Amino acid sequence: MSKAFTKEDDRGGDEPALPRRAPLPDGTPNYVTARGLALLEAELTALERERAQLAGEGDARRAAWLRLGGQIAELAARIASAVLIAPPADAEEQVRFGAAVRIRREDGSEEVFRIVGVDEADPKRGCIAFVAPLARALLGKYAGDAVRFASPRGAEELEIAAVDYERGSSAT
Repeated sequence: MSKAFTKEDDRGGDEPALPRRAPLPDGTPNYVTARGLALLEAELTALERERAQLAGEGDARRAAWLRLGGQIAELAARIASAVLIAPPADAEEQVRFGAAVRIRREDGSEEVFRIVGVDEADPKRGCIAFVAPLARALLGKYAGDAVRFASPRGAEELEIAAVDYERGSSAT
């Protein structure tokens, strides 16, 4: 990471100056999948366990204890605001939150994206946040629909090749 995006903490180490969590746009509900909620809860448990192990004396321990307290509070608030969205019982072919969408590009290449909550988004794994431009272009459309999307490569026409939902599982 570039030194421009880090700051020196009291112990002389580097700590990211950027926020750990992507903010939700104002007024946007904190939608989560079952998997996303489970990941948030597991992260909270791990942070609480780590903080409990920091009891003791020393400025560095106290600073870490306080930093973890802030992260725990932020994460607890995010979990408290979570709105769990289950896969739809109908509209199997319609793109909704939680869908895995296989798109076909004009050159014939295909890619699968799962539309998830902001905290679960990981573009490298094909998980995109429901507030991302591509997700917004796909939401509400159906398998077989063509979608125009302004990508970093320019305007693209994508075809929705398939829509799938996982049911009865919290894994993606």
